[in-house]
Amino acid sequence: MRVFYTDGSASPNPGPGGFSVIEAGKPVVLGSEDGDTTNIRMEGRALIAALSVAASEPCKIHTDSEFWINVVTKWAPGWAARGWTKKGGDIKNLDLVQELYGLYGKSQAELLWVRGHVGHEGNELADEWANKAREGIRL
Repeated sequence: MRVFYTDGSASPNPGPGGFSVIEAGKPVVLGSEDGDTTNIRMEGRALIAALSVAASEPCKIHTDSEFWINVVTKWAPGWAARGWTKKGGDIKNLDLVQELYGLYGKSQAELLWVRGHVGHEGNELADEWANKAREGIRL
């Protein structure tokens, strides 16, 4: 089974951003968006990239973004059922929400939350490479 670690970075937030996907201790995807972005968007982009790399194979994806895990597993099903609306206003980052939800629904991925910045090797590598991606480094 494939195992990934993902992270996103923007500094300042919002500002230049980057994201990474780590597999077997090495980066397999580094990326960003043009212009200013946010940590949340970069975290979402990292998960999208990991699901794309997995290509529907069984996998485990570790992320320190509890927010995106909740979006995909708890909130998006209801939003989709209501035509991508929610009580209380617009869904932020709807483009990423819809893309991630679609990929996740076709995947065999297990999303696993890991506490960030506490010395977990995979998460620390993902953070390091997300920062390098923010600075413009690419594979």
